[in-house]
Amino acid sequence: MALEQRLRELDARHRDLDLIIENEAKRPAVDIARLTAMKRQKLKLKEEIEDIRQRLTRHH
Repeated sequence: MALEQRLRELDARHRDLDLIIENEAKRPAVDIARLTAMKRQKLKLKEEIEDIRQRLTRHH
């Protein structure tokens, strides 16, 4: 199903972004603007993931 594939893709992107954020935060000269933008992107991914999970739950 397309939603399940989309969910897998978003989960992977969310995990990847989490690692990137973690590494960025450890840098001596942290780029706060970049870090903030990545955190916003991660939050949007999480919201979309939750939306898809709810939709899948209703359909099963």
